[in-house]
Amino acid sequence: MWHKGWYARAQAQPSPNFGPRPPQAHIDLLVVHSISLPPGVYGGPEVGQLFCNQLDWDAHPYFQTIRGLQVSAHFFIRRDGSLWQFVSCDDRAWHAGQSHYRGRDNCNDDSIGVELEGLEGDTFTPAQYQSLAELVAAVAQHYPLADVAGHEHIAPGRKMDPGPGFQWNLLLPHLAALSIRPPIFQKI
Repeated sequence: MWHKGWYARAQAQPSPNFGPRPPQAHIDLLVVHSISLPPGVYGGPEVGQLFCNQLDWDAHPYFQTIRGLQVSAHFFIRRDGSLWQFVSCDDRAWHAGQSHYRGRDNCNDDSIGVELEGLEGDTFTPAQYQSLAELVAAVAQHYPLADVAGHEHIAPGRKMDPGPGFQWNLLLPHLAALSIRPPIFQKI
């Protein structure tokens, strides 16, 4: 199921945007994000291209506002529930930015980042919730996962994803069954 941090059920698309985790890192947090490129457009290759540094910056006017951005997440869940993986979970993906949660800064150090294809405030599909629940369970079997939070919870005031359209109540029973703590709001 897992090989060197790569999940067998995900389509691998290795990103160059990652680094080693600090020696003291304890991979116990999963961070839920949302993204679409251009914003509100679903189903294209642009998110994968962004994470792999292959996005054509001139293909859409919005891309000029993110030109040169080098980011990644461990996983991306499309609207149809399909799962892509860009970074080994053993490595540090570049998804959280300046962040703080559970008394620790730099959440990239000890978290696994999951991007859902969508917009802040928009709704997500049943297939995405199902895929996310299955992924959380798989991660929890391989890593000491203790918490799941949104980007909005680890970077309040700076980030708002996945946003009010994400129905945490659909994920909470899965988290409870795995003894994983749901999000809490914190101030930096």
